[in-house]
Amino acid sequence: MMNRYEALLGLDLRGKEDGAKETIDRLEKELEAEGAKIEQVQRLEKRPLAYEHDHQTAAYFVNFIFEGAPTMPEKLRQKFTLDAAVTLQHYQKLPAKKAGAKN
Repeated sequence: MMNRYEALLGLDLRGKEDGAKETIDRLEKELEAEGAKIEQVQRLEKRPLAYEHDHQTAAYFVNFIFEGAPTMPEKLRQKFTLDAAVTLQHYQKLPAKKAGAKN
């Protein structure tokens, strides 16, 4: 059974702002390698953080909407915890897509 999920990732691109596209493409490929069927990628650009995190005052946010197995969010959380570019993660289960609905 596949569920719909949303993964909001905050990226630490200090000193590598020009490499945002490459980092997002790499993360998208890693999601697909884990078996995710990506529905949408939303690049939310750089935003200030409410609180400093790991000496970081802003992060580049990207939101992935995808379908995957029920165990996928935990597997991704473990994998991205080891990724130096991913500083913040939030996963949320979304309601099933209605038949005939557009993206």
